[in-house]
Amino acid sequence: MKYTTERHSPRSPAPPQPNLPPANTVRWVARRKAEVVAAVLSGVLSMPEACRRYGLSSEEFLEWERHYKQGGQAGLKISAKPRLH
Repeated sequence: MKYTTERHSPRSPAPPQPNLPPANTVRWVARRKAEVVAAVLSGVLSMPEACRRYGLSSEEFLEWERHYKQGGQAGLKISAKPRLH
């Protein structure tokens, strides 16, 4: 019986890249906001890194986070305000 051993490369595989929006994102739909908040909550990005990368204020990020924790991705949807005539 013949046994073979697999050779492992000296480098470990790169960790999977999170599904983050591009750094130059200007149109913030609920899904993109949720991806950024989830990345921070899971430790993939720190809040300061996310704010720097996406040009967000800490207040804006914390608002996203609050809405995300209250309602998930749906909590981040912008609801249109009725127009007054």
